[in-house]
Amino acid sequence: MINVTQSFLPPIEQYVKILEKSWNKKWITNRGELILELEEKLKHFLGINFITITTNGTLPLQIAIKALNLSGEIITTPFSYIASSSVISWENCTPVYVDIDPEYLTIDESKIEEQISSKTTAILATHVFGNPCNVIEIEKIAKKHNIKVIYDAAHCFGVKYNGESIFNFGDISTCSFHATKIFHTGEGGCIITKDKELHEKSFYLHNFGHNGSEDFYGIGINAKTSELQAALGLAVFNHLDAIFYGRKKIVETYDRWLDSTRIKNLKIRENTEWNYHYYPVIFDSEETLLHIKQILNKEDIFPRRYFYPSLNTIKYLNGKKMPISESISKRILCLPLYAELQTETAEKIAKLINKNLL
Repeated sequence: MINVTQSFLPPIEQYVKILEKSWNKKWITNRGELILELEEKLKHFLGINFITITTNGTLPLQIAIKALNLSGEIITTPFSYIASSSVISWENCTPVYVDIDPEYLTIDESKIEEQISSKTTAILATHVFGNPCNVIEIEKIAKKHNIKVIYDAAHCFGVKYNGESIFNFGDISTCSFHATKIFHTGEGGCIITKDKELHEKSFYLHNFGHNGSEDFYGIGINAKTSELQAALGLAVFNHLDAIFYGRKKIVETYDRWLDSTRIKNLKIRENTEWNYHYYPVIFDSEETLLHIKQILNKEDIFPRRYFYPSLNTIKYLNGKKMPISESISKRILCLPLYAELQTETAEKIAKLINKNLL
C-alpha cells in the first residue's frame, strides 16, 4: 500500500539510546533535558530566537489567540486544515474568510482590507503546502490597521523566504510536529515568536499559567510535551538531510514525468527556499480528480484530497461564497510523497495519471 505519506522512523535503537537519558533519571515529562536539548537544536537549525514545543500542533494556535488577547473577528483563509478555523470559533472569535490566490493558493492579500471592520483584531493566515503567504503585504496591512498576525505554518519546517526563516514573520507562527510532517515528534507542535515578552507569555500559557512551582501569572492550559516525544524528535532530527534529499528526489520525479500541459501545479512564491512537503496537482474538473483517484486506489495507491472541503462551506463556520477556494478544493489532489518512497513508484504514479486523464 502506498499512502499519501509515511512517517519517517529512525532506527529504534537510536530512539531508545536517546530516551535512556530520561529513563535513567525517571524524568519523562515537565520539560526535562531532552525537550530543552531539542528546543536549542531547533532554534539553531531554523534560525529563530524563541520556541516553545507543545504536545500537538493545534494548541499553539489556541495559545496564540490567548497570548495576543484577541476577540471579535479574525480574518482567515478557507483553504486550510480545519484546525485553523475551529480554533478561532473555539476561542469565541468569528472567522471571516478571504478567498485565495489561484496560483499560490495562500490567502489573497489584495482582498484582505475590504473585509477589515471595527471588530477585526487579527489575521490568521496559512502557509499552504510549505508555500509562504505574501508576508510583506500582510505586514503592511496589519500595521496600517493595528491588528495582529498569526501564521499557521504547520507545513513550513525549514522554509525560508527572502533568506529568512518563515517563522520569523508575523507576531506568532505555529508549526506541527505530527507524525506526517517532515520533522516530527509523533504528535507535537510549537509556538514561535521574535518577541521575548510574547514568548514568555506563551510559555506560561502552555504550562497552566505557572510562575515557578507555587505562583501563577494567570490562566493557562496544559500543552506541555513529554520526554518520549522529545526523544523521537531528537532521533528524527539527526536524519533531516536525508529526509529533505529523499523528498526532493520524488518531487523532481513527478516534475519530470507528469504531463504539465494538462495538470496544474502549485506555484511556489518567488524568493522561497521550499521544503518539498507536499506534491499537490490540480485537475481541470472534480470528475477528472475522482476518476484518477479511483484508478490509483485500484493500484493500492492512496493520494489525499487536501484541503477539502473549502472551510467556508462547512455549516457551523457560516462562511460566505469563496469561488476560488471552492473550485480549487474540489480539483486538488496531493500525491504520495515521503523520503523513503521509491522514484520508480513516483514514476509509475505519474504515468498512471497521464494515461487516465479525462
